[in-house]
Amino acid sequence: MNKIMQMAVGVVVSVLSINAIAENKPVGITGDMMSVTVKHAGADVDIVRNQDNAAIVKDAYAKTSRPCPPFCIQPIKFAPGIETLGEVEVIDYVQRQQAGENILVVDSRTPDWVKRGTIPGATNIPFTDLHPSKSTTATIMNVMLNQFGVKLVGDADEFDVDEALVAGTVSDVFDYSDAKTLVLFCNGMWCGQSPASMKTLMKFGYPQEKIKWFRGGMQTWEILGLSVAM
Repeated sequence: MNKIMQMAVGVVVSVLSINAIAENKPVGITGDMMSVTVKHAGADVDIVRNQDNAAIVKDAYAKTSRPCPPFCIQPIKFAPGIETLGEVEVIDYVQRQQAGENILVVDSRTPDWVKRGTIPGATNIPFTDLHPSKSTTATIMNVMLNQFGVKLVGDADEFDVDEALVAGTVSDVFDYSDAKTLVLFCNGMWCGQSPASMKTLMKFGYPQEKIKWFRGGMQTWEILGLSVAM
């Protein structure tokens, strides 16, 4: 083997060695956080990133050009007062929820999507349960009263709510003083399911400062190799 060939082989071996080393480096969530353990469906689940440095995103989240409408790009700011979150902030809210704070992390997707994996610690409340054209006032009220911590003012019922929605006086029907801070997400920046839920919440007078939105959703969660719960 001549010197040129020896040098070429040496370069290839060096590159392969460097790549092998790189593919074995640990993958943290942040520089000082490797993993987080939370409860999901009563069991401990670790939120941790895929440790395979060569891992690639799942096919379900690899598409770049879904038809719009309906899969149109969502704005970075959904509405005044509603905070847009990134992945690290979502993990923080999951931890705070687990610690007993008045928080609920909500997967707004339909159950067929949730079966493919969700953020550990999230509760599935499909957008269809909160969509006026796909649900009923009674169903929406049931979610708000029994899962979101909303209370009724007096003995109001769905008929009073329907009248209040038309009149714009929902504040006379609902008491949001002890309502949960909600962190909603769906499939990604092209997904309209959590935005649909947020539109209903706003219509029903839910305080916008108590609504948080993970715009990146499962798309960016999966791209970053973060673990999911089934």
